[in-house]
Amino acid sequence: MLGCLALFLWGMNLMSSSLQRFAGKGLRSFIEKMTSNTGKCLFTGFLVTVLVQSSTATTLMLVSFVNAGLMTLKSAIGVIMGANIGTTVTAWLFAVSMDGTFSLGAIAIPLIFVGFVLTSFFKKQKTKDFGSFLIGFAFLFLGLSMLKDTSYPLLSSQPVRDFLAPITDMGLSTVLFIIIGAVMTFCLQSSAAATSITMLLLASGAITFPNAVAFILGENIGT
Repeated sequence: MLGCLALFLWGMNLMSSSLQRFAGKGLRSFIEKMTSNTGKCLFTGFLVTVLVQSSTATTLMLVSFVNAGLMTLKSAIGVIMGANIGTTVTAWLFAVSMDGTFSLGAIAIPLIFVGFVLTSFFKKQKTKDFGSFLIGFAFLFLGLSMLKDTSYPLLSSQPVRDFLAPITDMGLSTVLFIIIGAVMTFCLQSSAAATSITMLLLASGAITFPNAVAFILGENIGT
């Protein structure tokens, strides 16, 4: 399960860095142009985060833009709100894959092949960067798919349930789960990964729905 989580995080990191190299100054220019009103700010934050798959990366870019005077604080807040919506796309895809409607792994393998061809047989750096982006995207999907398959037996086991039962029954469980969610996201540096783990815990019956909500609130603080 930890290996699957590492594959997911590595894929996200590869995807984010490759896209930023591929887009270069174009990404900065796009963000600057698309922040003239609140609606555009929300859409920009949503789109960039869906592509980069990291609301943290989007937020860090915005901090540098505001510091450089390229964007107002008001516009940056709008983009961050859009980024918080964009970061839920991974969770939606994971939710759809959990009920068997959609296979993340089936998409990942062809993407890895296409990415390999682009990075191995083309000399242009932009093409290689796009190939790396596809490979990172595929590893992200593959990691999520394998995480789902490997974690169910573990999270559904009686020892895990026995361990979590006293915690979920505590009077301060809501505050405790908020703290755990924040720490987990801070350590993983990915609210999407933390949210996926929360969804697995809930689906396996290891935690209750109120516990999961507290987890998610903590994860938004941690990110």
